[in-house]
Amino acid sequence: MSVEAQRASTTELDVDQVRQTVGAMRTAISRVIEGKSEQIDLAIMVLLASGHLLIEDVPGVGKTMLAKALAKSIDCTVRRIQFTPDLLPSDITGVSVYNQESREFEFKPGGVFANIVVGDEINRASPKTQSALLEAMEERQVSVDGTTHRLPPPFMVVATQNPIEMEGTYPLPEAQRDRFMARIQMGYPTRNAEIEMLDTHGAASPLTTLRPVTDGATLTRLASGLGRVHVSSAVKGYIVDVVDATRSNTDLRLGASPRAGLHLLRAVRVRAAMHGRDYVTPDDVQALLGPVLGHRLLLTSQARLAGRKPADVVLAAAGTVPVPRGD
Repeated sequence: MSVEAQRASTTELDVDQVRQTVGAMRTAISRVIEGKSEQIDLAIMVLLASGHLLIEDVPGVGKTMLAKALAKSIDCTVRRIQFTPDLLPSDITGVSVYNQESREFEFKPGGVFANIVVGDEINRASPKTQSALLEAMEERQVSVDGTTHRLPPPFMVVATQNPIEMEGTYPLPEAQRDRFMARIQMGYPTRNAEIEMLDTHGAASPLTTLRPVTDGATLTRLASGLGRVHVSSAVKGYIVDVVDATRSNTDLRLGASPRAGLHLLRAVRVRAAMHGRDYVTPDDVQALLGPVLGHRLLLTSQARLAGRKPADVVLAAAGTVPVPRGD
């Protein structure tokens, strides 16, 4: 097979294999996380869209467990970073160390050098330490002492954080939040799911028996093919108009960025393939507005006092935009 043919084969869209891979991952993760099918699907969607995931909620509802289960369902390298107030940027990116024998500096990779990086309680570290992830998340590389080190594909950061009202937390910088493709809120489990959790987690964690159901090479190939999911000009215009509507909304002092529109485009392509389609509909866009745009927006003080939530404001802004009915 020629090089050109090999490149073409790696970018072919295989909707059936996407659905099979997603189904296998969903089944595996569901054995660990009970009653959270929507959150599991969103996590898998972000992975296939080559994005990063922020899981936010109160302690003890399974944020870290979901991140670990997602990572363990894939046969790839995984590193966990516990974010604490004394964590240094070099602990994340790596550091150059002088070798006495060779009389040269050697680069010692930090915790970010893995396919899946689980950042636990990311907002307990200082903003300076959090910013160490900015280059890695956006450009898939790390620059230390003037040298650029590429990160291995696939690369995904799955970060958990407690609500900002919790003691000992720092707010994530706007640039940091904007690099996360989507935010998931776990919520408390239903009564039946919590009873099942007592049965399955009471004696031993099901995470110990979770085995990989796919690998990094397969995910990379599927992700490249998902760029071929058709998005009509009307749907692209709808995405741009919705993003733009947040910038003029009176309840917001910071609307969605152009990066948010790109992330939304990549996410809706994956959602379409997960539903067995090779084309995107406006319903795909509407279903992901809250998870993809909500965490990027800053409410005005009046909106916060009125009890409004960013996801609700996003939907209200989208309601002012006509929904396309055809290309």
